[in-house]
Amino acid sequence: MKNIVILCCLLIGIAGDVLSADPFIARRQAMVEHDIKGRGISDRRVLEAMGRVPRHLYVDEHQRWQAYADHPLPIGEGQTISQPYVVAMMTQALQLKASDRVLEIGSGSGYQAAVLAELVQSVFSIEIRKPLADMAEKRLRELGYRNVRVRYGDGYFGWQEAAPFDAIIVTAAANHIPAPLIKQLKDGGRLILPLGSTVYSQTLTLVTKRGEQLDVQQMGAVAFVPMTGEALKRK
Repeated sequence: MKNIVILCCLLIGIAGDVLSADPFIARRQAMVEHDIKGRGISDRRVLEAMGRVPRHLYVDEHQRWQAYADHPLPIGEGQTISQPYVVAMMTQALQLKASDRVLEIGSGSGYQAAVLAELVQSVFSIEIRKPLADMAEKRLRELGYRNVRVRYGDGYFGWQEAAPFDAIIVTAAANHIPAPLIKQLKDGGRLILPLGSTVYSQTLTLVTKRGEQLDVQQMGAVAFVPMTGEALKRK
């Protein structure tokens, strides 16, 4: 009996250490169960990645208490971190494999890149706003993501020297699919983006490249901030 009591105390102590190291674990798991899995996301690897990545570290400190609510949050520069369900839905739609190389357009705070990095070999992320690019690169490095590269630049043109990519994810709205991204996508690769009006709402659109043809699947209405740079010039 004495040994059982000692063991229980040890387990309680370990649990306390874990919670003190990351006091948001319970909130994160609740988010995964109710807002992600509960709304139909079924890919086990995606669910596990969403359960590992500490979303509260990708928002400003004063926003951390809201980090696991299922809605976007401002991250500065007029940009937002997407709601967790949308991050999970877009990630699941890409059907990622561990060996994949993924291009992300719109690094933001680095959260989506971190989720991708949990699932694939390499992530190449482009951010057009230098303060956000610098912040995302610093944060991802500090959190130990060695398989993510962040570049400051216009994502409309992709990342030619790192192409081709198995998957491409665009985290800002466009009214057309940038041609350079299609060229940098492998045959059989998948691209997902919010497509439509950059002022109101868009349709989340999944594009699969089949030789010279594109298979297009619409996945429902979303609302993202617009792509800037070259995308705005080619309306």
